Amino acid sequence: MRVAFLLVPLALLLLSSCGIFSYEGYHKKGFGVASWYGPDFHGKPTSSGEIYDMYALTCAHREYPFGTKLKVTNVSNNKSVNCTVNDRGPFVSGRELDLSYAAAKEIGLIGRGISEVRIEYTGRDTSYMKEVRYLSDTGPFTIQVGSFKELSNASRLKLSLDLKYTTIYLTEAKIKGSRFYRVRIGKFSIKEEAYNLARILADEGYSVFIVRYEEKI
Repeated sequence: MRVAFLLVPLALLLLSSCGIFSYEGYHKKGFGVASWYGPDFHGKPTSSGEIYDMYALTCAHREYPFGTKLKVTNVSNNKSVNCTVNDRGPFVSGRELDLSYAAAKEIGLIGRGISEVRIEYTGRDTSYMKEVRYLSDTGPFTIQVGSFKELSNASRLKLSLDLKYTTIYLTEAKIKGSRFYRVRIGKFSIKEEAYNLARILADEGYSVFIVRYEEKI
């Protein structure tokens, strides 16, 4: 099966030189609707690559770099919790955060399911930042963001990346008798162009490799 997609826009490739990860606008207090997710995702990979632990104080956001620390306050009862962004979401329009079960429980969100919250940026754990790695010096190039034995995990990462990026596709490969589903972004004839986008993704917290482009899935 062939996957057709557009080349990555040049404007996106230039974001690395425009301070994309300063997030000045997020440093102020803001408000939004929070929900939570739990048992159905427990033990599965998050978009950052960490395994989701519903009992850890974490959360999902569409744009914050992984490792971003937030103070979340339920405006209905003034209860607060500090949590770390390690996943992407929510995928429901009108919601700003998906809290882990533990974080939601801390602020009395479990029974109600959703609530308006106040969100405060408190810093970032920069250990989530990654380095760009190369697996090919021969073009055309593409960026690999994940590789999974389960198609559902690869599809979930693709869905997460779709929140912010374009030209995302899947490839399939057999290695030593095992089948792997790879999540990749873009097609580049010049290595430096691939690196520009890969650097943005790595700074955001994704584990990325620059590899040779393949069309098959």
